[in-house]
Amino acid sequence: MAFVQYLKKTFDAYVVGKENAPGIVVLQEWWGVDYEIKNHAIHISQLGGGYRALIPDLYRGKVALDVAEAQHLMEGLDWQGAVKDIQASVKWLKSNGSPKVGVTGYCMGGALSIASGVLVPEVDAVVAFYGTPSSELADPSKAKAPIQAHFGEHDSFVGFSDVTAAKSLEEKLKSSGVPYEVHIYPGCSHAFMNTSPEALERKKGMGLTDENQEAVDLAWSRFSAWMGRFLGSA
Repeated sequence: MAFVQYLKKTFDAYVVGKENAPGIVVLQEWWGVDYEIKNHAIHISQLGGGYRALIPDLYRGKVALDVAEAQHLMEGLDWQGAVKDIQASVKWLKSNGSPKVGVTGYCMGGALSIASGVLVPEVDAVVAFYGTPSSELADPSKAKAPIQAHFGEHDSFVGFSDVTAAKSLEEKLKSSGVPYEVHIYPGCSHAFMNTSPEALERKKGMGLTDENQEAVDLAWSRFSAWMGRFLGSA
């Protein structure tokens, strides 16, 4: 656990991985900083030559136990404030030994990671999973950092992470001039990267029953190649 500070405000962050390695800020789903986002951070820290992964606690200690609570927490989030938390996290990693820092996120965190590629100049690369920012938050056509994005073909969150949202994002990134990739995974729904037994059980409770390890492995290999290309390795 680390404490990240900016403008005399401090928040908790979960940090794992090699010191002085390139850094990756890992952004939570709407559930909060739970077991699955920690699983992702640990996995990321072990990719390639190793990374230092940091999860900022955007909900300040709150973790949702069901969909209604998660929706309530996400709707109550100060999105602009969350972008400031991300910027503070990137700066903390860079001031603590990481020469370059990327941002990744899932669902709500996916949307915020793309927003950070537009709004946070210190970000060196982005990989987003099934989430796009509202036009009020950030315009991906003004992206400053290279962005790779991943979506499931059967994602039903209309305008946020469905195929239409993915294709709209691709058009905007095309006009941004930054390197970009948008990948759509056949047969996959929302949150297809969540593979722990607990996460699979939770997904089933939401009506998401697909399991596709091949797609998960492909997405991680693309993630690793993208971050390796723009952040280097330890």
